[in-house]
Amino acid sequence: MRKTGNSRRVQEAASIGGDLMLAPMVALMRLPLMAMDAGSSQPWGTETAHAINEKTVAVAEGAFAAQMSFLHSASRFWPEIFAGRTPSLFNGVAAERSISAALKPASRAVKANFRRLSNKA
Repeated sequence: MRKTGNSRRVQEAASIGGDLMLAPMVALMRLPLMAMDAGSSQPWGTETAHAINEKTVAVAEGAFAAQMSFLHSASRFWPEIFAGRTPSLFNGVAAERSISAALKPASRAVKANFRRLSNKA
């Protein structure tokens, strides 16, 4: 059975939400490592630098993905009008896609960190 666009978006949103729900656990798993970093003589410990770097990268990737998603929706404006559909820029679909695209990098980072930190325990 082929999934409709709406059910695919719902499934993707649920997947992203599930991954992001791991964020508090990742923060708790990271605290002891960052406490050890704080006790070292280096100004930036390994885990602290890793945490800052991954968040910076996820924000940049998310912002770029959101902008590209809106650009794609804008490029589909006239074809949607000519097809007799409400443009995705007006019915909220473009915003929904953009938010989903923006959250994907953070979702991937949280999931990867959870796996990495789980293996350290």
